[in-house]
Amino acid sequence: MRSVIFAVLMFVISCSASKEPAPVADPETARDLAAGKIVGFSNETGAHVWRGLPFAAPPVGELRWRAPRPAVAWQGERQALEFGAECTQLTNVYSVGEKQGTIVGSEDCLYLNVFAPSMSAQEAAAANFPVMVWVHGGGNVWGSAAPYDFSALAARENVIVLTVQYRLGPFGWFAYERLAEGSDLQADQSANFGTLDLIAALEWVQENASAFGGDPARVTVFGESAGGHNTVALLASPMAKGLFHRAIVQSGSFDSFSFKEAWEGELSANPAKSILKTLGTEDPSALRQISAEDVFAAYGAAGTGGFLELPRIIEDGVALPEGPLRGAFRSTENFNAVPIITGTNRDEMKLFQILDPAYTRRFFGTLVQAKDPEMYQATSDYQSRLWRVRAVDWPADQMAGAGHTEVYAYRFDWDDAGSILFSDFEFLFGATHSVEIPFITGDFEFFGPLDRFLFRKSNEADRLALSATMMAYWASFARDGKPSAPGEADWQAYTEGPAPFVLRLDAPSDGGVEAIKEGDSFERLFSDLRGDSGLSSDEQCQIVDGMAVWVPQEEAQYKELSSC
Repeated sequence: MRSVIFAVLMFVISCSASKEPAPVADPETARDLAAGKIVGFSNETGAHVWRGLPFAAPPVGELRWRAPRPAVAWQGERQALEFGAECTQLTNVYSVGEKQGTIVGSEDCLYLNVFAPSMSAQEAAAANFPVMVWVHGGGNVWGSAAPYDFSALAARENVIVLTVQYRLGPFGWFAYERLAEGSDLQADQSANFGTLDLIAALEWVQENASAFGGDPARVTVFGESAGGHNTVALLASPMAKGLFHRAIVQSGSFDSFSFKEAWEGELSANPAKSILKTLGTEDPSALRQISAEDVFAAYGAAGTGGFLELPRIIEDGVALPEGPLRGAFRSTENFNAVPIITGTNRDEMKLFQILDPAYTRRFFGTLVQAKDPEMYQATSDYQSRLWRVRAVDWPADQMAGAGHTEVYAYRFDWDDAGSILFSDFEFLFGATHSVEIPFITGDFEFFGPLDRFLFRKSNEADRLALSATMMAYWASFARDGKPSAPGEADWQAYTEGPAPFVLRLDAPSDGGVEAIKEGDSFERLFSDLRGDSGLSSDEQCQIVDGMAVWVPQEEAQYKELSSC
């Protein structure tokens, strides 16, 4: 099941690469940064774009499994026209042009990209626009910043958007105390190197945002899926305090592993202790000389289908508190209590179910049909609700109870995809995981070949209207910490209790954007499941078993609540 989850997420990332012609340097994009001069390009949206800007030194050699160091300055003018290399990762069956399980990318990958409204360097110096820093998803084991084009958001809403990369998989998260040997830097004692990379990117923003017209005192971190999970980690990190001022968590997670669990393992796959045994050395210097191929081999990469499983977001007491990540949000003294948006999509789980042979059958590689439509829908309903409880209601209740009143919740409901023959994508996808991203970027080239079914001419007016509304909400939140959109529903803060305020985001033809009073909880979810007369007890427990795959540490709780 986990391989299916990772496969579908990689499908989203690998199918969304840009098809634009090679960019040409535009002299108007010349800027002076702390590390040197750069020039970018203009694109068809009217935005200015800079790609492949290093925000830290390459974490290679002796800097592998170290906190990021400052970027090295350069001489002359750097052409920022091409993306930096993606971070080292494994391909899978959905990677274009690569054999499944192939190692791609580079450990030299700490680069970011900038999107800004068109303006001269002099205009940028006076602009003072809010800054938004996007953290990509991909399970923290693969993905890159390249597929996400925020030109439309930047040009339409006068915001500066950065997309950043961070170390992935075993290079991003590794719990071994001896890695810090030979260093007096406290950050080197962390196990969350990917998190430290994001902190370094935020420090780079503080130093360089003004060159692009950005206000370093108004920085919003936002991300989806693993990017949302990493945004939560930044909210809890004492090292990130003061580096950002708002946060948006899209379909994220509030989970973490203890350092002991990540080192020794019980519920977690591939703990560091067993990896060192496989590698045959505990010497940090020797570990930094081992090839990436040998590191991946130690994780059994050849048998994973390209999808590594390992502990990530680790309670190391350095980048993150020692206790569970969720616990940090019970007190405003324990997390960076900035204004927060958190939300999920109504049918999150359908993206994972559609390629799971337990739920669907495929014909000619493209056509898909649900084996049991009722069970398909029920599984999505209950498991998607669980995602919402864990990512929205539970943490928002905790924060509201702690006195943090600047928390806003949403539910994304757009589900107007089309169909081909017997493949009803409106049903099969619904408001699935990650489908909200194009509405925020304004770029509907996202799912590759599926775009023509999901984003059709017949739904163009509705989705463009919803996209404009969502971009307005996100950008206004970046400006002043309160999400608003002209002529749309007043987005009030989440309130603790059984019927909190939630903003429902949908197309105008399906009710549009509206305020609803709707809460959920573990108890309510499992009570509904137990009382669902349309499901047999075996089917109910099959749904619960699927929940436990996602969160094995909570399996006993789910079994008890469901009577399975």
